[in-house]
Amino acid sequence: MAHCSSNPSGKVPRPDSSALMAGSPGSVDQAMKPVSFEIFGEFWNVQARLGQGVSASVYRVSSGRASTAAVKEFQADTQSGDYGYQKERSVLEDIQGHKNIVTLYGVFTNRSQVGVATHCLLLELLDVSVSELLVRASTQSRAFSPQCGGSQKQGHSMWLVQHCARDVLEALAFLHREGYVHADLKPRNVLWSADDECFKLIDFGLSFKEGNQDVKYIQTDGYRAPEAERQYSLAQAGMEVEGDSGCSAAVDLWSLAIVLLEMYSGIKLKDTVRSPEWKDNSAAIVDHIFASNSVVGPAIPVYHLRDLIKSMLHNNPKHRGTAEKALLSPFFSIPFAPHIEDLVLLPSPVLRLLNLIDDSHLHNEEEYEESWLNNDMDNIQLAGFSVHRQDRTSDILEDMKEECQKYGSVVSLLIPKENPGKGQVFVEYANAGDSKEAQRLLTGRTFDGKFVVATFYPRSAYKRGYLYQTVQ
Repeated sequence: MAHCSSNPSGKVPRPDSSALMAGSPGSVDQAMKPVSFEIFGEFWNVQARLGQGVSASVYRVSSGRASTAAVKEFQADTQSGDYGYQKERSVLEDIQGHKNIVTLYGVFTNRSQVGVATHCLLLELLDVSVSELLVRASTQSRAFSPQCGGSQKQGHSMWLVQHCARDVLEALAFLHREGYVHADLKPRNVLWSADDECFKLIDFGLSFKEGNQDVKYIQTDGYRAPEAERQYSLAQAGMEVEGDSGCSAAVDLWSLAIVLLEMYSGIKLKDTVRSPEWKDNSAAIVDHIFASNSVVGPAIPVYHLRDLIKSMLHNNPKHRGTAEKALLSPFFSIPFAPHIEDLVLLPSPVLRLLNLIDDSHLHNEEEYEESWLNNDMDNIQLAGFSVHRQDRTSDILEDMKEECQKYGSVVSLLIPKENPGKGQVFVEYANAGDSKEAQRLLTGRTFDGKFVVATFYPRSAYKRGYLYQTVQ
């Protein structure tokens, strides 16, 4: 496929970065989406449009090999589309290789049936965004207002906030070392990878090399740093500060602080950060949010998170420190366990099935054997050591294997007989796509007269044999 090589020199309007590479379709009209893309000589079918912006649309695609990916297609014959393609392609090709940054598989030119050529990026397909996580949390209570004495809103768990904070800071530390500023960090641009079990940054359409800012309108309203606001206001008025070399990497830290504050509180803060009270004393409002939040937990970890967020919200960008320094916060030295809600929200290749096994099953040796059931089915591991498989595996184990293999390739199956994890069924699939399908179809089903509750479980913990008790 021919690659586009021209790069316009003129400035263009800010591209809409709302298109997502998430694995769940958005609410965009599906009528005009393409049927397929020819990518490197192979046809990939379009399964859904995931998002649409002014200059680009994003689609979930699959190949005949059952592979899935995301295609970001830039609008044809527009200066904005061509510039956006060249900009994002250039940045992504320069920063590949970090686990917390979306993977670029390749670039190609697509030609429609009527001969229209469009430039496309073939990208890693990711899952739920932080924006979607916030929407789910926001259904629980009313919005925050400094004047109303706080909110009863429940934010996300400390485990989830810490996981996201560390992953994004790792990505920013790498990005900033390479000399780049992301310049549009917001919940929609932080997505979960089910297979890698981490959050990743996407959408580098506004990114620039520090000291060489080519677009004055950066970041998204509600997550825009004060210096970016001032710069844009001056540009709108046709003014420019002499000697101004543009915004620095500190704008990304400001945006991340707002994202973490929203995750902790469960509150969208767009109106709050635009208020006069915030501009006068943002630190006091942060303190008030932490004092008002209904999250129950040890005070010290909460204070460490509060201090981390406040350190990234200084009005003076020189006082915000760096992503590498933020990673040294004592907040990241505290181990947290996930809530059960976290394991429902964040997909992984491992399923945990609840409400299936009770004590009568666990202590009936003819009906149950504590076991690791491997995919080759040649032997079973009991309590950590291998034994030869008996003539007949327990009825429960066989029934679970037969049922779970309907949804994909099962790598292993574990039913612990003692705590932690007593009576739970852990099913490891070959990939997260299979486990998501199993979770969707198994939840609410009956098995031996019991309703199945299916959550995901971190594969890294499962592989280590770490079956922690989740917080209810």
